[in-house]
Amino acid sequence: MTGPHPRYRRTLAIPLGMAIATAMAFLPGATASATGLSGTAAGATGTVSDVLASAATDGTALSYVVNVPPGHGPSAQVKKAIAKAGGTIVTSYDRIGVIVVHSSNPDFAKTIRKVRGVESAGNTRNAPLPAQSTTDEGTPKALSAAQMTAAQAAADAGQDPLESLQWDLPAIKADKAHEKSLGSSKVTVAVIDTGVDDTHPDLAPNFDRAASVNCVTGKPDTTDGAWRPSAEESPHGTHVAGEIAAAKNGVGMTGVAPSVKVAGIKVSTTAGYFYTEAVVCGFMWAATHGVDVTNNSYYTDPWYFNCTDDPDQKALVEAVTRASRYAEKRGVVNVAAAGNENYDLAADEITDPVSPNDGTPSDRVIDPSECFDIPTQLPGVVTVASTGAKGIKSSFSNYGLGVIDVAAPGGDSTAYQTPAPPATSGLILGTLPGGKWGYMAGTSMASPHAAAVAALIKSTHPYAPPALVKALLYAEADATPCTDPYDINGDGKVDAVCEGSKNRNGFYGWGTVDALDAVTK
Repeated sequence: MTGPHPRYRRTLAIPLGMAIATAMAFLPGATASATGLSGTAAGATGTVSDVLASAATDGTALSYVVNVPPGHGPSAQVKKAIAKAGGTIVTSYDRIGVIVVHSSNPDFAKTIRKVRGVESAGNTRNAPLPAQSTTDEGTPKALSAAQMTAAQAAADAGQDPLESLQWDLPAIKADKAHEKSLGSSKVTVAVIDTGVDDTHPDLAPNFDRAASVNCVTGKPDTTDGAWRPSAEESPHGTHVAGEIAAAKNGVGMTGVAPSVKVAGIKVSTTAGYFYTEAVVCGFMWAATHGVDVTNNSYYTDPWYFNCTDDPDQKALVEAVTRASRYAEKRGVVNVAAAGNENYDLAADEITDPVSPNDGTPSDRVIDPSECFDIPTQLPGVVTVASTGAKGIKSSFSNYGLGVIDVAAPGGDSTAYQTPAPPATSGLILGTLPGGKWGYMAGTSMASPHAAAVAALIKSTHPYAPPALVKALLYAEADATPCTDPYDINGDGKVDAVCEGSKNRNGFYGWGTVDALDAVTK
C-alpha cells in the first residue's frame, strides 16, 4: 500500500511554527558551525578533493561501494581495475571488504562488477536534489520563554524544569527508573544522524567527544566540532540525542538515560542525504570507538527499499549489512526506526512512490521480503515502532508482524492521542541546537527511547553482549495487545490491521519498552 505521509524516514514533519530563542545561557566560547564538505575528508588526497568538486559542479561524478572479500584490503588487481574504469578510491574498510570509490564513468559499476575478486558494486547516489530521509513528521516547534516558565512552575520537586512536559517518560516508566538509576557514564550511545550540537547545556555534561566524528564523505573526519550541524542543517540529530541522554542537571529536560554518554556520528549531507558510504563509515566508527548502542533514525538514500534483484541496490544492502554486523560483533547494539508511512512491512507488496529520492522517482511495487529499508530491516537491528500519548500505535508508524521488535513513544497528533496535563503536546520534547528545546514526532523519536532503554540495560549488565541486551530488551518490554479495530481518526474505517498475539504482534512487537525493568532486572 502507499503511505499517506511525506518521505521523512524517522521523524514526522508536522508544521509546528517558528523556532523561538530561549533565554538560556550558552556555554562560553561555544560555536555551532559544522565542517563543510571540503573539510570532511581530512587526510584525503587531492585527487579525491577534485572528484568531490567535480560532483558538486557538473553532477557527473557519483559515489560507489565496491564489495570484495574481507581481509587486508583490495587486491592489486582490483585497485588497477578501479583506476582503469575511471575510479578513485576514497577509503577502504578492509575488515568488511567495502571500498568507497568516486567515478565520473557512468559504466563504472557495470565494468567493475566483471572484475575477478569483486563480489558486488553499485552507485550510492544520483543527482543532488533535496531529500527527506529522516523519520520525523515535521519541523520542530521550539518552546517559548513563556512555555518554559509555565512548565517549570508545574514541575514537581526533583524534576528538571521541563520534565512535566515529557509524558513519554512515565509512558515507559523512565521516571520510576530514575529513582533507581540514571544509567552509567561508562555506556555510550552514538547518534548516527544529522549531527549533534554538543555545546547544548543539556548535552554537554554527557557528550563523548572521542566517539564523535563526521562521516559524510565515507571517510572519518575528526576535526573538532565536525560532528555538529550547521545553522542551515537539520536539528534532528540534536533532538534525538536529548531524548536519549539530556542530563538531569536542573536545566531543561531529562533524557531516558540521563547519565549515559552520547556521541554524534554525522552521516547526513547538507542537503539531508544519508548515503551508503557515510552509513558504513558510521557503523565502522562506532565499532572501533567504544560505542555500546547506536541509534539510526533514518533510511539510507536514495532508495527507500533496496531490492536485491537490482545489482546496484544489492551492493548497497551488502555494504551496510557488513558494517552493521561488524559493529554488533564488536559489542554494539544497533537500534533503528521503523518509518512513518503506515506501511505494513510484512505485506506481500508495497508501492514505493519516492525512490530514488535524489533522481526521478516513480511508483514501483516491491516485495518487502526482498527489498529492504536499510538499516531498519537488516539482520540483528532492533526495529522500533512508534506510539502516541495513549499508548496506541502512532497514526504514521510503519508496522508488521515479525518485523517490528518493540514499540516506544514517538508522539502523534493530539487529535488522535492527547496526553494528560500538565503535558500540552502529543509530540516528543527534545533538545534543539543553540541551547533550545522543542517538540518533534515520528518513529525517529521512538527509536531513541528504545536505544536509551538498551543503554540502561547495558548499564545494569555491563558485560552483557549485544544478543543478551536485545533479549532483555524484548523480555522486559510490556506486552501490548493489538489495537483492534485500529481506527485512529475515528472515521469508521480501519486504518491498519494488527496481526499476532498479545506477546508479539505487528504493531508493538514484543511490547512497549520498559525503563524500570531495565534498571531493576
